[in-house]
Formats: sequence, structure tokens, C-alpha cells
Amino acid sequence: MIYRTLGKTGLRVSQLGFGAMRLPMVGEGADALIDRDLAIPMIHRAFEAGVNYIDTAVGYCNQDSQRVVGTALKGWRDRIVLSTKNHYFGEDEKAWWDLLEQSLERLQVSCIDIYNHHGVNAGSYAEHVAPRLSIWMRKAQKQGLIKHICCSFHDNNAALMQLVASGYPSAITLQYNLLDRQLEEGIAAAHAAGIGVVAMGPVAGGRLGDTSSVLGGIVPGIARVPELALRFVLANPNVDVALSGMGSLQMVEENVRICADPVSLSAADQTAITTQLERLKKMADLYCTGCNYCMPCPQGVAIPTIFECYNRGRVYGSWATAKAGYAGIGAGSWDPGRKASVCTDCGGCETKCPQHLPIREKLKEAAAALA
Repeated sequence: MIYRTLGKTGLRVSQLGFGAMRLPMVGEGADALIDRDLAIPMIHRAFEAGVNYIDTAVGYCNQDSQRVVGTALKGWRDRIVLSTKNHYFGEDEKAWWDLLEQSLERLQVSCIDIYNHHGVNAGSYAEHVAPRLSIWMRKAQKQGLIKHICCSFHDNNAALMQLVASGYPSAITLQYNLLDRQLEEGIAAAHAAGIGVVAMGPVAGGRLGDTSSVLGGIVPGIARVPELALRFVLANPNVDVALSGMGSLQMVEENVRICADPVSLSAADQTAITTQLERLKKMADLYCTGCNYCMPCPQGVAIPTIFECYNRGRVYGSWATAKAGYAGIGAGSWDPGRKASVCTDCGGCETKCPQHLPIREKLKEAAAALA
């Protein structure tokens, strides 16, 4: 395994991190729990291969992730960097402390290495973190309950640059992958400021876990898109950890193999990737830029989501994940909207589209291709 320094924390961390948010489950719905017989050996295999960074959160895996991580840490605690999160942004200090104490109990530890404000954006930082939550974080740090004050981040590059300029977090966990490069400037600024960078979603939440005739041929010798995606993230010298949500032993073995290889991507490879992705992005934007001006639809049709799914197949050649994504719309999984079949042809969306796209026609086209 290859290790990097996580910014001003000074921690030496494996460049592959274990994201404990997609562990294998048993049971249905709200009663589902993590399959311990599968999950714990997976985590131990990663530890044995040199992975020493694991990330979890209160809500992951039906609120069972922290418990399983705590069990898996037995016998490994002194060798592993543990990251978890506090999602509270209210004004009740006791509620915030209750979540910290709950995490310590579930994880069966006396101290958390990387403690994150969960899902910070520009508004939540200015309104909640800076004036209030940061005080509670520092209290917990002084009491020895946490070592490093960090955050996970969900916002744009301008907001990231502001967060970096504040100097507040020791490390930031953020989205970065082949399909989402908007934060590259902020990532470079964070690294320059000594703030650790943990890139979550290196395979874009599974969107880059599919075969693709388009993406699979960009770099000679790399046919599998997940490998290309992981190597792309690791090739950025400003990233310290690629945090992968691993759900099977096969994924663990593949990711470990890739991340133990010192050769990531050459400058020529990265140029080839950039050129191809810019061309593909222009193709996708001709179809839909995802601006959301067409929303809301009176029938609840998830127009941008449907077009994003269609672009996965049409532009990037990832038809399996495109179809799976479309199937998940309205299924209580990841998008609460409705499929194209409920469109009534009212045309209201087309009057609001700045690109003047024939949305109704394209919805029918997408539905046929994604069925």
C-alpha cells in the first residue's frame, strides 16, 4: 500500500480509504442490518492489505455502519485512522454532544481521529459552524474525545475556496471523480494550505463502476472503467485519500491492487482523459446541462435526473448503471421524482428551458432507451 500525509493532521494514511457506507445488508427496509459475516472479513482484508483509513457516519447502512466498524476495529484500533461525522446543525448543544457520545459508544472507542461536520456548505458554515458548532468541536477536542476537526463538504468551488481560506478544518472530505471535476481549483488550494483532502465518490457513486466502450478505451492498457476512475483520482497530487465505498470482497481486492501500484497515470494519459471528457461534456450539455430551470414539473417528472441517466448511456456508454438509475426513480431509493411515463405533454418545461430543448420528445426517447 502507498501512504500519503493527510495535510496538517500529520497522519500517514493509505491512499485508499474504506468507505463504510455500502456494506452488504440482510433483511428488508427499515429492519435491514449489515451482514456481519460478509462485512467484517471485508474490512479486515482491507486492513491486512495496508488500508489504514476508514470512514463511517451515524446514518450509514440503516444506522448500523458505526457498530460494525467498531466491531471490526477490535485488535486494529491503534493502527487505523477512524473518521466519522456529526450531522447536527441546530442550536441545542446537548443534541450535538449526544451524537458524539452515541458515536463513541457504537464505535467502542474513547477517541475519534477525524471528526467531521457532516455535509457542510457555504450557508451551514456561516450560519451554524463558525458561530456555534466550532465551539463545541473545540471543547470535544480539548477533552480528548476527538483528535482533528474536519468536515465533509457538499457545495461549489467558490464555497470550497471560502472554507479553505477560513483555515478551520484540518481535512475536508469532498466529491471528486472523472465526471465531477468542478472542485479541482479548491482542492489545489486546500492542499497548498495544508488541509488534507479526502476524495469521496471516486467511481461516482457507482456510475463509473460499469463497462463503457467510450471511457474504457481512453488510456491504453486500462480497460475497466473503475480502475481508470480510481487511478484518475490518485493521479491528482493534491488528493490524499481516495475514499471508496466497498460492498464486496471482490471490490476490496481490486481496489487494493490498484492502490498498491505506484504507477497511476502519466501526463499524457491525463491529457487524453481531459480531452475526451471535455468532448463528452459538450455532447451531454447539448442534450441537458442539468440547470433545473425546467423544474418543478406539475406531474413530478424527474426531468434532469432522467436526462442525467440517459447521458450515462448515450454519451458515456455506461448503459447498465444508466438503466439501474432510471429504475430507481420513484422507487424510494435515491430520487423521489417520477418516471417519464407520467408526463402529460403539458409543455410547461419547454417554455422554461434556456436551451429550448424539445423536452417532451426527449423524455419519450430516454424512457424507451432506459426501459
